[in-house]
Amino acid sequence: MTSILSTKKLLPDQKKLFLNTGITLIETDFIKTIPVSFDMIDIKKKLVFTSQNTVLAIINHPNFKQIINKPCFCVGLKTKQLLEQNGFRILESTNYASDLIEIIKNRYSKEQFTFFSGNLRLDTIPLGMQEANILFNEITVYNTLFTPKKIEQSVNGILFFSPSGIQSYTLLNAIDQQICFCIGTTTSGFLISQKEKDKKQIKTNNSKPFVILADEQTVESVIKKSITYFNTPHHDNKK
Repeated sequence: MTSILSTKKLLPDQKKLFLNTGITLIETDFIKTIPVSFDMIDIKKKLVFTSQNTVLAIINHPNFKQIINKPCFCVGLKTKQLLEQNGFRILESTNYASDLIEIIKNRYSKEQFTFFSGNLRLDTIPLGMQEANILFNEITVYNTLFTPKKIEQSVNGILFFSPSGIQSYTLLNAIDQQICFCIGTTTSGFLISQKEKDKKQIKTNNSKPFVILADEQTVESVIKKSITYFNTPHHDNKK
């Protein structure tokens, strides 16, 4: 029997994707996000969002409608959809922060930006702004906390959705021959870099894939990729 661990708890419709697949799902949250208090002041003319968590933090702020008419730059389809659902206008949207910062550098270098972020955000956006001498400020709107747990069950695959999820998982667990399914190149790249840093904690078999990337940056795409992989007949799914 194939078992897959999701490093975040899935929504009911997401869990339904595993029905009749012959795959056992194990799920637990390896990180949690905590809103932080912040002031809605000194907001520049254009806004940058790189996750749904930043959008949720903004729309839960009592004064968020003060900035709803400012054009937005965002990363990820789900982030874009959440912004649009709450009345924001999207000027530019990409799948990755590295692509977004290149668009900003090339087309909007004279503009001013406010970047809404979490405490464990990557440096891609702020470093890109600094390198191009673009005027911006950054407001931290939530904190990410590790919630590591020891997984006693044997699993064949692991679903990862962020670098912080990888960090939390490997605090108490090793990756020992499991196939890792990642939501995007940022997460997969981080996992590969961690493998090079800690080969005792992340052990792999070079005869088969170690990291498999989802076709789209969505939770559903990660799930579907794992199901397809383990239900393809030529794969040996037994540990």
